[in-house]
Amino acid sequence: MATSVSHCTVAAPAPEPGGALARLLAEARPLVMGVLNVTPDSFSDGGRFLDPQAAIGHARRLVAEGADILDVGAESTRPYGGAVAVPLAEERARLAPVLPDVIALGLPVSIDTLKPAVAAWALERGAAIVNDVWGLQRDPDMARVIAEHGASVVIMHNRESADPGIDIIAEVTAFFARSLDIAARAGIARERIVLDPGIGFGKTAEQSIACIARLDAWRGFGLPLLVGASRKRFIHSLTPSDPMERLGGSLAAHLLAVDNGAAIVRVHDVAPTVQALAVAAAIRRAR
Repeated sequence: MATSVSHCTVAAPAPEPGGALARLLAEARPLVMGVLNVTPDSFSDGGRFLDPQAAIGHARRLVAEGADILDVGAESTRPYGGAVAVPLAEERARLAPVLPDVIALGLPVSIDTLKPAVAAWALERGAAIVNDVWGLQRDPDMARVIAEHGASVVIMHNRESADPGIDIIAEVTAFFARSLDIAARAGIARERIVLDPGIGFGKTAEQSIACIARLDAWRGFGLPLLVGASRKRFIHSLTPSDPMERLGGSLAAHLLAVDNGAAIVRVHDVAPTVQALAVAAAIRRAR
């Protein structure tokens, strides 16, 4: 039987001190953010979970496989171009039959959106995190919405296009500084902020690799770092492969990212990532 969804405004629970994300981060272990794309055109799994029941079923699988956070998006923000802009009403229509059931699974839910109105709508229904692929710098209302709802935010670095001639580490550092200034002026609590260097977004393959290799360059901000290397094209540049054939490269990138200081990895393949992190942790303990 299809799940009925009320379209009335539902009051979100009062935010807990520091937020659900801060509580998870306090466990001092790498967290796994599972990806749920309710889209027809995502670069890796576009269309597989556009049907609401397929999306909810996949979310349940991600939870069963050990995800700590679920990241739900209904507009592709694919890093290589070709994504089609989605009207506000359509983005919400894709989310409406899915988001309540995903939130009911009990994990912190991140809404991956470019639109402050969609972020506000999702937060009012119980989402805890906004994943902003433009790091609060695309729409001036995004920071205000996050602050007013007491939400957490993933600030991701992005560029309109890659420039192989720039110092990508300096570029990302300056971007983060600007975003953090925006967050502070809006009143977003610092303990609710995560930084993401944006693997694949506005970067050459070499620059994406450099961001993972030199992740410690951003430890000075004193904030948790997230790396989303899952199935990204830089893996293809090293070993030619389609997105669904990049599990090995994704695991390698995320294990090294954790070694270099990542607190969260954003992945499509939760079970293999959870297993790889557990084995790596056991080997480190046995040294």
